[in-house]
Amino acid sequence: MSNIFWEISKRNIRIHMLRSTLAMLGIVIGVVAIASMGILGNSMVSMVSESLSSVGDSVIVTPNTGGGGGMGPGGGGGGGSSSTNLKISDQNYQQIKRVVAPNVAIPVYQASDHMKIGVGSDDIVAPIYGLPTDDVPDLMKLQDGDYNNGNSGVLVGSTFAKDHNLKVGSRISIGTDGSKGTLRVTGIIEERGMSFDISTDNALVVTRDWFENTYNRNGDYDEVVVKVKDGDTATVKTNIEKQLNKHKDNKIVSVTDSKATLASIYQTFGTVTTFVSAIGAISMLVAGVSIFNIMMMSVNERIKEIGIMRSIGTRKRGVMSMFIYEAAIIGVIGSIIGGVLSILAGYAISALMLGSTKYLLTVSNALSVVEGVGFGIIICLACGMYPAWQAANLNPIDALRHE
Repeated sequence: MSNIFWEISKRNIRIHMLRSTLAMLGIVIGVVAIASMGILGNSMVSMVSESLSSVGDSVIVTPNTGGGGGMGPGGGGGGGSSSTNLKISDQNYQQIKRVVAPNVAIPVYQASDHMKIGVGSDDIVAPIYGLPTDDVPDLMKLQDGDYNNGNSGVLVGSTFAKDHNLKVGSRISIGTDGSKGTLRVTGIIEERGMSFDISTDNALVVTRDWFENTYNRNGDYDEVVVKVKDGDTATVKTNIEKQLNKHKDNKIVSVTDSKATLASIYQTFGTVTTFVSAIGAISMLVAGVSIFNIMMMSVNERIKEIGIMRSIGTRKRGVMSMFIYEAAIIGVIGSIIGGVLSILAGYAISALMLGSTKYLLTVSNALSVVEGVGFGIIICLACGMYPAWQAANLNPIDALRHE
């Protein structure tokens, strides 16, 4: 018997094909809006996760620039120093090193300088980092060459090397007209993307000794990066703050927990994704109202037919299933089409907004599509329940008299 009601439902959809197609279109739009926004949000999270995965175990210590004391170059009180001149003294670095042990604390120098690559090339201004040679492998990986650069060698970021056609063995003149000497490229740093500590993709990395001699620096570090391998980043952050920021009114350093920052970034992306998906859900609810109206129209148009069916012994459950089948057909077809189109929409949005589709085929994106399709089907069934119930509970005699 249920097969009969299924066929009647399909027949009614065919008779009112335009009306049914418009209802499906609303569901398609709703599913695409929900799923494609979910795909975009998940892809953004995946991209950020990949870019920042190498710095999720870091604690970054920088001079406190909020006023109130601080340190001038070389450490000490330096209360009159401008915030742009604040540095981390070697004494403070030694304190950090002791308090984070056995984790590695890496002191970082930073400057920007002019440089030339090859004879007749234009002046380029790029950041230069000075790091202890032994600590470089803890902070970055190489895609070519080796770390043992000595004071005459330099490591270059992958983007910098690509943009200026550099390879291992190339030479770079530092300073205006090479005033600070010439360095040989001994290694190409693997791409790191976004980072909380140092951004090396478009930069040069030299030895600490070369930097100190060239820029007359001795212990006035720009930051200290702690690579946390023993314990958690939150504890390390707390220990550093207790040691160096004992006086609330005279904080020496600012300490950033990269893992906590990552969690905050992911939470923000999650909130944004939920918000835009909720906007898509509104279009789905509008489509649901449309289906509700269509089903009510269908009931009103078929009152006499329902009366005949009831008079020959059709049960309420059979009449009700006939209309639920109709809503289910519209919902399932519309949702499946919407799911397929949402993958295409997600591909297009990822290509346009993120510049890459490598994060499209993930479990989280598949779940977004499934959620969109499932929500579309549930909305259709929910909006078809009341019209189906009303049809099943019509008085057979009144239905037969209906004109």
